Amino acid sequence: MKISHNIVIGGLAAPASALFAFPAMPAGLDLSITIPQIKVAEYHRPYVAVWLEQPDQPTARTLSVWYQTVKKGNEEGTKWLHDVRSWWRKSGRSMRFPADGISGATRAPGPQKLSFTAGKGPLGTLAPGNYELVVEAAREDGGRELVRLPFAWPATPGQTMVRASGKSELGAIALSVKP
Repeated sequence: MKISHNIVIGGLAAPASALFAFPAMPAGLDLSITIPQIKVAEYHRPYVAVWLEQPDQPTARTLSVWYQTVKKGNEEGTKWLHDVRSWWRKSGRSMRFPADGISGATRAPGPQKLSFTAGKGPLGTLAPGNYELVVEAAREDGGRELVRLPFAWPATPGQTMVRASGKSELGAIALSVKP
């Protein structure tokens, strides 16, 4: 015997289960990167690269690169991308810029938000496994810093948020892994 209930709201009947159904959130990654305000005489916004890598894999998947997209005189902003050394060696030197959906202008100090949806854009389709999201920043007349956030894909129960913090060129970094 099957029992079902309908709830009447404003003259319309609907199955009770429809009232509590939530749309499925697409799988993906939400990232917050804080660029610290550094008090120096001549401040330059950092070049930042965000990428994914797997243990023991020589290649990386670039998700985002922030650099000087507007040229100053005869100088191209891409000239200094090699200063983001780890990313440059992994995948940067083989890319063409601007890279659609990946490259963008440097960003001001403060929290910066990025979101990547599985199956779309730079995140694309990820095979199940262990990954590291890597954030590297390099600043003219400043330092260079690299922060790694390990995570499992797809997200495992209880492991949906990973946090880390830089010491100089990067502040708080939070990665939310959406199953």
